[in-house]
Amino acid sequence: MGYFRSLFRSLCLGSVKAFPVVALLLSFVCCVSAAEPGADKSTVFVVVGAAGEEEFGKQFAEWAERFEKLAGEAQAKLVPIGWKATETNDLARLKQALDAEPKEGAGKLWLVLLGHGTFDNKEARFNLRGPDLSAGDLAEWLKPFKRPVAVVNCASGSGPWVNKLSAPDRVVVTATRSGSEVNFARFGAHFSAAIGSPDADLDKDGQTSLLEAYLLASNRVAEFYETEGRLATEHPLLDDNGDGLGTPPDWFRGVRATKKAKDGASADGLRAHQFVLVRSEQERKLPPAVRAKRDELELRLGKLRDQKTELGEEKYYALLEPLLVELARVYQRAK
Repeated sequence: MGYFRSLFRSLCLGSVKAFPVVALLLSFVCCVSAAEPGADKSTVFVVVGAAGEEEFGKQFAEWAERFEKLAGEAQAKLVPIGWKATETNDLARLKQALDAEPKEGAGKLWLVLLGHGTFDNKEARFNLRGPDLSAGDLAEWLKPFKRPVAVVNCASGSGPWVNKLSAPDRVVVTATRSGSEVNFARFGAHFSAAIGSPDADLDKDGQTSLLEAYLLASNRVAEFYETEGRLATEHPLLDDNGDGLGTPPDWFRGVRATKKAKDGASADGLRAHQFVLVRSEQERKLPPAVRAKRDELELRLGKLRDQKTELGEEKYYALLEPLLVELARVYQRAK
């Protein structure tokens, strides 16, 4: 229930005008029947790159094992690349595995890259055993996918991946904001820990979203450099609105982006907050069709909220109430 209360607070910004509608909504949530298991099962690709040194290899393996454990808890399909196997051409293995994945459906595709990266001022690459993976190649391979996709590149020099990989219904997270930040990136250590940690649950809905893990991991990265008295050489970015710009973590207050780019681009974070690897008990009870419709309506509500100032209060609430009523009806139909 905490999720829906936090949703209401974020939408109405403390106003009491929509309380009757939300009360109706919450009453329906309590009656939702159990979901069909596996109907929107996620697939988690965990790609471990060439370590270079044994010390890095141990760290990458530890991060990968965290995702393996979480995939098991989520009953998600795990696709390991670069570890648990002896192949030396991981690029070919990755392409083959992506080609075999369903291109449509509600199940989310997570693609997590753990390792080192490079940038030659033209193309950003992720270092693999054998040929490296370029951002351009991955962008081409993902074009056929119509299902929700998240690409989390925890490598150095990964900033340019935001521009290359950005697309509708896709979340892109990078450990750096540019290709020139080429020192070893610690973001992967903190992100792999945060995605399964209740400490990252900012809205207290009993589960940790990709957005929340990004924010906690970014905060831990910043704390490391500050504590060590070192110049930060990694600044994470998140893009989920398809504009290829990305949003830094310090633009967020809680799970909401409170700043916007100068050109008026829409805020990031709305879609990333809907990507959850290990769902709460309440979330697991929602039928996949209800969850999908709920997510669609939440995105519309979030975009409406961003327009509140320019719309004016009266028009804003006139547009808000029908959306909340429609959301309540979604749950009513699932009773």
